[in-house]
Amino acid sequence: MKIKFIGAAREVTGSKHLITTDSGKRILLDCGMFQGKGLETDAMNRDLMFDPSQVDHIILTHAHIDHAGLIPYMYKLGFRGSVICTNATRDLCAIMLIDSAFIQEHDTITFNKRRTKKGLPSVTPLYTQADATACMNLFIGVPNNMKFRIDDNIKVKFTNTGHMLGSGVANIQIIENGQIKRIAYTGDIGRPVDPFLASPQPFPQADVIITESTYGDRLHHDVLVAEEELLKVVVETCVNKKGKLIIPAFSVGRTQEIVYALNNFFNQGRLPKIDIFVDSPLAVNATTVFRMHPECFNKKFAAVLEKDPDPFGFDNLFYITKVEESKRLNDHKKPCVIISASGMMEAGRVKHHLANNISDPRNTILVVGYCAPSTLGARIVRGEKEVSIHGTVYEVKADVKKIESFSGHGDYKEMIGFLGCQDKSAVAKTFIVHGEYETQKKYVASLLNEGFKNIEIPEKGAEYEI
Repeated sequence: MKIKFIGAAREVTGSKHLITTDSGKRILLDCGMFQGKGLETDAMNRDLMFDPSQVDHIILTHAHIDHAGLIPYMYKLGFRGSVICTNATRDLCAIMLIDSAFIQEHDTITFNKRRTKKGLPSVTPLYTQADATACMNLFIGVPNNMKFRIDDNIKVKFTNTGHMLGSGVANIQIIENGQIKRIAYTGDIGRPVDPFLASPQPFPQADVIITESTYGDRLHHDVLVAEEELLKVVVETCVNKKGKLIIPAFSVGRTQEIVYALNNFFNQGRLPKIDIFVDSPLAVNATTVFRMHPECFNKKFAAVLEKDPDPFGFDNLFYITKVEESKRLNDHKKPCVIISASGMMEAGRVKHHLANNISDPRNTILVVGYCAPSTLGARIVRGEKEVSIHGTVYEVKADVKKIESFSGHGDYKEMIGFLGCQDKSAVAKTFIVHGEYETQKKYVASLLNEGFKNIEIPEKGAEYEI
């Protein structure tokens, strides 16, 4: 069989890896959207490099848009195979893909107004909310650790990675010519200790491993240290400077983690008496999905649920869903915290909050996760003095802070520890994906030092016999 690396090859977004068996069966590992490259991103997303109607199955490791965001586009272009994932991933995709379509439809309207003024032809979104709704009929939810038979020659089992609700290693067995080939595609790897998610678990022995490398050259601080840093920034901004704290955060996972930390500080009597707004309809719906899947939680969080029935809600915390309520936050004069998507600051309501607050030195922009190098978030973190938001240039006068330890990605030692469950001598090939190339080269050196061999960093479009 062959595997072709189509996305997240020497870059972080757009995860797509196509397996073609000797019998002609086509299996796509993840179907992610490229993000953060402006107009180039749209062209990259439209060019799948394969015919969607010829794909038999998508095996999906988790629901983040850079791993699942092009499934409705595949459907629009004729894909009618199955999408196999965990139950929690299926439930998250049901809200996240529609949200992605809504953002595209809304942004396209705004974008076309500018194009019309310039005499340029209008553009269409990659897919619509109708496409996102329809494609959910193809999803098959599978419990963690249950071997699912796709056909007589292909089986898959998901084992928890602790990256987000429902995330799992796709452990795939493919029989060809009477021999079993074992492929482990890790998707994104979480941290050993998470505030509420169960820790990553060892996965079955593989012959071929495909694994991420986002933080392949960095080490994180302890999560408890990150939570204390969060409280410090809240106090500095909202109490000392009497300003607004804007936290761009992904609606699924990161937002709940931030809210849970603030909930704990509230219960301890340490949180200042300020209003905290979660301005994201998706975050509201995602929090509901979180409550539906206690099987994904760790024992400590399960114990918390017995004492605190709503760890994602407390006094002075307000979930914003309506556009009118979101706009009213622009006129909110008191110090407050606004948590809004997206984490890389490339889309969603957070861009409006940035536009209204980034030029006020009383305010703070707090980055709590990874930002791809070409995104607005990365430009702000790099210290650029001026940034363009919705076509208007703004001076960056607000403080900019970063707490990387809230990331759902493990650092290089944590990822190596996760891979340590494997007998290295039995792994014939390891492919490194989902990372910037310079970071990947450093991560490969660390893996080699740990005894891994035959490691490749595939380029986009590269195809290998496995």
